[in-house]
Amino acid sequence: MLKQKIRQINNNLIKKFGIPSRSKTPPDPVDMLIATILSQNTNDKNSYKAFQNLKEKFKTWNDVSKLTASQIEGHIKVAGLGKQKSRAIKNLLSTLLKEKGIISLKYLDKMKDEEILDELTSFPGIGLKTASCVLLFAMRKNYCPVDTHVHRTTNRIGLVKTSTPDKSFALLNENMPDGIAHQFHTNLIRLGREICKPTNPSCSICPLRSQCPADLILEQ
Repeated sequence: MLKQKIRQINNNLIKKFGIPSRSKTPPDPVDMLIATILSQNTNDKNSYKAFQNLKEKFKTWNDVSKLTASQIEGHIKVAGLGKQKSRAIKNLLSTLLKEKGIISLKYLDKMKDEEILDELTSFPGIGLKTASCVLLFAMRKNYCPVDTHVHRTTNRIGLVKTSTPDKSFALLNENMPDGIAHQFHTNLIRLGREICKPTNPSCSICPLRSQCPADLILEQ
């Protein structure tokens, strides 16, 4: 039942927004993981700038690993939460070097999807949303990351009834139809940013209005 609803909502979102484009070549998993750490609790512009600061000033992640957390913080402060994010990045790079001898996530290819999530979330500062972005974007797995937009919109339209993004993640991904996670995730974020906003949502132009039990309440 939930799988069918997800498929129907995905089709309606595609009618409104189209099928989201994606790069032909997936990003490197380490790049994706660090970029997503930097994106936590900030906007795309600031997180991209912080990521570019690291990529432009240092040739490799090995070079970044030689910095202290405080030094990393100096390069990424535009993204906010500098101490928290710099510690997460430093720990990730140092742990990979210590345990694998190389800064790479290639070893994840041999794991099952659930094992990959467990492995990535074992690193301090990396939660389900960040880990699932690696699965979806870098590894092309059929996983839908759940940020504040996805959590809010899926609860408003009654697709799930959960109290946290992690609980929404579990329900959605247990029932995700094959091959649509990227479309569903990307278009739900667009819906949340442009139409189903936290306050004053534009219900009158929402492509999911007919399916949304919150519509009459929000329009009052």
